[in-house]
Amino acid sequence: MKNLRVGVVGVGHIGKNHARLYAETGAAEFTAIYDTDAANAAQVAAQYKVRAADSLGEFAELVDAASIATPTNSHFVVARPLLEAGKHLLIEKPIADDTAQASELARLAAERQLVLQVGHVERFNPVLSALETRLTHPRFIEAHRLSPFPNRSTDIGVVLDLMIHDLEIILHLVRVPVQSIDAVGVSVLSRREDIANARIRFENGCVANVTSSRISPERMRKIRVFQEDAYLSLDYQNQSGEIYRKGPTGIERASVEIEKEEPLKRQLLSFIECARTGVRPKVSGFEATAALELAVAITKRIETS
Repeated sequence: MKNLRVGVVGVGHIGKNHARLYAETGAAEFTAIYDTDAANAAQVAAQYKVRAADSLGEFAELVDAASIATPTNSHFVVARPLLEAGKHLLIEKPIADDTAQASELARLAAERQLVLQVGHVERFNPVLSALETRLTHPRFIEAHRLSPFPNRSTDIGVVLDLMIHDLEIILHLVRVPVQSIDAVGVSVLSRREDIANARIRFENGCVANVTSSRISPERMRKIRVFQEDAYLSLDYQNQSGEIYRKGPTGIERASVEIEKEEPLKRQLLSFIECARTGVRPKVSGFEATAALELAVAITKRIETS
């Protein structure tokens, strides 16, 4: 598809970044936006000289592919008609707040041979590429993801809001079924859990300990992976890392070379390429559904603990 037309549904905080990058990269023809806030839609449309559609149906006529950056609880009702209209989609994570709806979106996209990519943006962080080239057999994984209270995404808890990034990556790295889950969480500023910890044991013996908080005074996005021959410590936020190996005189430390780049930009360029070529995205609806199922299981464990 030579002149791929792209658009954005939902131009709040995250959607505006999608719009900015579609306009900046020029990798596809940025044609339209749709938002239920007409004044906000008009302002963003004027900024990028695109059409502000009056309805989702009108929006569908103006695009071949689209980012969906609406609140999580609306993902299904926005995505389904667009898939039925034959549009390739990049849905911000989580894919939905209901596993049955997530599965239906993944199935519908597959049946219609459409690209359905989900915005697990850390999969496009250069840090993860550095980890994957050095990973052999992870035995223990520790992940921390902390942020101040966002005053958005409060329709979901911190597990679906933040932890799900790390859960999707861990499932990608370990690639065996989960054996057991222990989890705790506390609600502080919202009705849902705002801080949570989960300990996940996999059938091959690997253990992941994952902590997420959205009531932290600092920001942190780090992962540490231990395997038989090395220990890797990587910082998603600063795009830096170190590797520790056993040497002749003890433990030796070396920096991991990482070529820094904006992960969201890499994600959108990948989506455009997948929509053009039909190549399966790094995080399709099926991988995103698996991450959602694990996140929901953790949330349920928190609710009963």
